[in-house]
Amino acid sequence: MKKNAVFAGSFDPFTVGHLDVVKRASALFDELWVLLAVNVSKKYLLPESTRVEIVKTAVKDIPNVKVDCFDGLTVDFAKRVGARFLVRGIRGAGDIEYEQTVAWNNKMLYPECETVFLSSAPEHLMVSSTVVRELLKCGIVRHVPEEIIPLLKK
Repeated sequence: MKKNAVFAGSFDPFTVGHLDVVKRASALFDELWVLLAVNVSKKYLLPESTRVEIVKTAVKDIPNVKVDCFDGLTVDFAKRVGARFLVRGIRGAGDIEYEQTVAWNNKMLYPECETVFLSSAPEHLMVSSTVVRELLKCGIVRHVPEEIIPLLKK
C-alpha cells in the first residue's frame, strides 16, 4: 500500500518554512498532497488562485508532490485521495499544544489516519506566515522561496 500524506494550510503566503516541510515530508511518503485549506470566514492577503499558483511554482521540481485546494475538513480530503497521514510542521511549544488538539480531533474523525509532526529546521523557527504577511503589506519580501517572489510582486 502506498504511503500518501496531506500537508494542509492556508499558505497565505507560502514560506521557506513550508517549503522545507514539503521537501522533508516528500522524502518520507510516496505521494504528498499540499492542500490549500479554504476557510470562507478567514480574510486572506492573497487570493486563492494566487496561493495555488505560488505553491505549485514552489514545489514544481518535487515529483511526488501534488497541489490542490479544498473547502472542507482536511480528513475528508485525505480520505478522498487515499492518504493515511497528515503532516504538520512544529516551530515551538505553542504549536505543539494546538497541533495535538487538532490531531486528536482528526483521529476521532478518521481513526486510520496518523498525524506526523516535523520539527522546523532551526533557520526557520521564527518564520511564520503572519510575520511574512505583515512584511509584504509594507512591500518587504522576506522568508519566501525565491522562485515565488515574482508572483508576490504582481
